[in-house]
Amino acid sequence: MDWGERRERFRAIVEGGRCIFPGSVYDPVSARIAEELGYAAGMLAGSVAALAVLGAPDIVVLTLTEFADQAHRINRAGRLPLIVDADHGYGNALNVMRTVEELETAGVAALTIEDTALPAAFGAAEGARLVTIAEGVGKMRAALAARQDPRLVIIGRTAALGISGLDDTIARLKAYEAAGVDMLFMTGMKTRAELDAVASAVKLPLALGGAAAELQDLDYLGARNVRVCLQGHAPVMAAVAAVHATLKALRDGARPGALTGLASAELMARVTRQSDYARWTKEFLGP
Repeated sequence: MDWGERRERFRAIVEGGRCIFPGSVYDPVSARIAEELGYAAGMLAGSVAALAVLGAPDIVVLTLTEFADQAHRINRAGRLPLIVDADHGYGNALNVMRTVEELETAGVAALTIEDTALPAAFGAAEGARLVTIAEGVGKMRAALAARQDPRLVIIGRTAALGISGLDDTIARLKAYEAAGVDMLFMTGMKTRAELDAVASAVKLPLALGGAAAELQDLDYLGARNVRVCLQGHAPVMAAVAAVHATLKALRDGARPGALTGLASAELMARVTRQSDYARWTKEFLGP
């Protein structure tokens, strides 16, 4: 498949003057729903992929192959530009190169590479740790070297705000900017003062994950060069709650016909592209 057009659309967002809230997606159906509702991009987080593929928590037990396969399933199902959280690149800088190759082939429009030391090391009970800035820069340079389609957006990501503070965050972002990435991503942003400091220190477009409520103003974010702001991953949690409630109701004796909150036949037909399959069946399987 040709992934270029969706990458160009996401590039236009990055290079534009406004901020978007991407839709958090986890499988082909959720991505089709986000596309139908008019989201400009989708976001596949590592935590969400681990839940959808393995039923596992966000502790990086998902493999690159499993993650890339899920991204490909999502991309194949529609035309929504997909941003993916590639965590630490599944290893060192050479692993990052392989990660970029696989995710580019899977059709993603953008991917983040972060500087968190993952997975947790033996005895690392003190919490999240960061790799050195030098190692982080090496990973960013490796990601850029592995990219074949220049339209693919490489995003340098750091969690330093919640680990080592604002000054280290800015130092890391400046280093990744100098390495040549297309965009910078931060998690744990709490205040406008923090964002103002970062926005005045770097020139690249910004993305935010886990931002505080006071930072959810698109006009303000756009004026601070933020182009993407995540809103968490409520859709997959809503899906888990709905499945749990439905199975529990049936287990407790509810009649299937008495269940509420189910997708209508019309909605199911839309998200499964039933009309397309009916047309293809008539065209290719008819007499």
